[in-house]
Amino acid sequence: MKVFVTGAAGFIGSNFTRYVLGLGRGYSIVSYDKLTYAGNLANLDSIADNSNYRFVKGDICDPASVEIAMSGCDGVVHFAAESHVDRSIYEPSACIETNVKGTFVLLQVARKLNISRFLHISTDEVYGDLQPGEFATENSSIRPSSPYSSSKAASDLLVLSFVRTYGFPALITRSSNNYGPYQFPEKFLPLMITNACDGKPLPIYGDGGQQRDWLHVDDNCRGILAVFEHGGVGEVYNIGGSDVIDNLTMARRVLRLMGKADGSLAFVKDRPGHDRRYALRCDKIETELGWRPSISLDEGLRQTIEWYKRRSDWLAGVRGGDYRTYYAKYYENRDASLRSIPERRFGSSS
Repeated sequence: MKVFVTGAAGFIGSNFTRYVLGLGRGYSIVSYDKLTYAGNLANLDSIADNSNYRFVKGDICDPASVEIAMSGCDGVVHFAAESHVDRSIYEPSACIETNVKGTFVLLQVARKLNISRFLHISTDEVYGDLQPGEFATENSSIRPSSPYSSSKAASDLLVLSFVRTYGFPALITRSSNNYGPYQFPEKFLPLMITNACDGKPLPIYGDGGQQRDWLHVDDNCRGILAVFEHGGVGEVYNIGGSDVIDNLTMARRVLRLMGKADGSLAFVKDRPGHDRRYALRCDKIETELGWRPSISLDEGLRQTIEWYKRRSDWLAGVRGGDYRTYYAKYYENRDASLRSIPERRFGSSS
């Protein structure tokens, strides 16, 4: 099967592309990526000469370019997204454009080309802020909180509308917080690891009590391929790691594994509207497709920490001007940045 993979130079997309080609099961991949700040061709260096791999630089919001690149493909796995919550809060327009319009363009083109399988990669954040002890299932209500999660929920609904209205052969996965190699260092875990390596403070939002379900990217890639190959059309599958841990505990675990002291933790002003808990039930994918996470959190963290320690060359390549500007604005000068966001006001005097 020839598969069109969007966002293939990003974190999960690049891991998935390398994983699938490494299986040697006859897949060929057309890698399609705009190469924004988080898209990095160095993530795909190890397969650059693979005869079953081809890279195309392009924007998923450009129908003509998408159609040219997708032509001749049998399936689509759609990772491409503006995926950082903070960026979506401060600059939401790019997030809406890419995640909503881009998904619509892909659906339109894929339908025109009679694509036989379309897998949309979503997130557990569409379920919104859960109560203590609560877990989201595929039947849980959609209650997104941020511009990012709202844009992903909107794209999910677009995909499902194409299934219902046009009989389009699409599926959706919603995974929990991924971690592992090649993750852009603005995300929580690589930020903790790389700051600890550099002897910098580890910024913790608010009280650090926000709970997340952690999933190694390799386990997610196995789950995504299982859904792509065997999942039911029109179905949604949760993919979670079953390791729900708060951010402060996770940061301390990283420090312990790296032999660092807790004194390097720095509590900073919290993100506006920050959800306190994400957690998934994954009975559906476990029962129907036989998938389960196989990498323990401690082992996955050790592997990830060692990868970042070894790959100073990769880090130097991604921590350029855009990253430095972002870090200075939203961590070092966080109070000033947050003051630029209008405060929420409730009620009315009229």
